[in-house]
Amino acid sequence: MMAMQGALTMSSARSPVWGQTEFECKALRQALGRYPTGVAIVTARCPDGRAIGLTINSFASLSLSPALVLWSLVDRSPNLAAFQQASHFAISVLGQDQQALASRFANPAVVDKFDQVAVREAPEGMPVIEGAVATLVCSTVKHHSEGDHELFIGRVVRLDTLEGAPLVFHHGRFESLVHAS
Repeated sequence: MMAMQGALTMSSARSPVWGQTEFECKALRQALGRYPTGVAIVTARCPDGRAIGLTINSFASLSLSPALVLWSLVDRSPNLAAFQQASHFAISVLGQDQQALASRFANPAVVDKFDQVAVREAPEGMPVIEGAVATLVCSTVKHHSEGDHELFIGRVVRLDTLEGAPLVFHHGRFESLVHAS
């Protein structure tokens, strides 16, 4: 405890004011990039039946009982209206060997994200990515605007898991977890 107190005192002595209170989006993005996140693909169906999907790392558990998850989508996304109208969505948590899929679904220049991609149709009607280490099919509970993103909350109605290490995004690049033996 004494070493901890000394470290706190030394840190406080270096700077009279801790942390930045004014910063630009780039600085915030760099700070958030230091937090490693999982990588997933969220999918749904448009009202016309067309499949949509995109790569996200804004996915998190919200509640175990009831089983709720959340994710967010930037408010200028061309897919925003389709996800807002979808009764269900699926989250496919990618494995470390699925980086090419993450890049494909993140690339706005790829018109048909699902072309030659191994998917399975969930009973609720949307495609899910084959080989994902976890898949959660969710009914949309609510969505609402916060800042420059739309926040989606879903109740997990179906799940599936496979063995394997997840794909991770950290400091602006894809990584994989290395487990110590």
